[in-house]
Amino acid sequence: MVIGVISDTHGLLRPEAVAALRGVEHILHAGDVGDAFILDQLGQIAPVTAIRGNVDRGGRCGRLPETELVDLGGVSLYMLHDGLVHSHHPAIEWRKGVLYFNPGSAGPRRLSLPLSVGFLEISETGIEPRLQTIG
Repeated sequence: MVIGVISDTHGLLRPEAVAALRGVEHILHAGDVGDAFILDQLGQIAPVTAIRGNVDRGGRCGRLPETELVDLGGVSLYMLHDGLVHSHHPAIEWRKGVLYFNPGSAGPRRLSLPLSVGFLEISETGIEPRLQTIG
């Protein structure tokens, strides 16, 4: 099972992000959606699970949960949006057998940081994280 992970769209769903996510079986949006229209667009690609980020204050985005525990492909994934620590920095880190995965930012460009999305490939042997630069 391949899961697409996107975050920090801040109201901008780039065509490059849409293209990169085509073919995934589920999409996780890790907060700072910025506009519920983005969730609708992502939902045309695959089922979406989304959480609220610090910019998601009103409307449908403001009603998203702060955290979410999702079971996909036999793996439990805990989602949270931490806008203060390593914000917008794509990262893959394993600590004591736990994967900490930040897909980075897929929305408006932030300083000199890359624009990126992530992928989690789940199989019988475990989980394989991957980042993809989209701009």
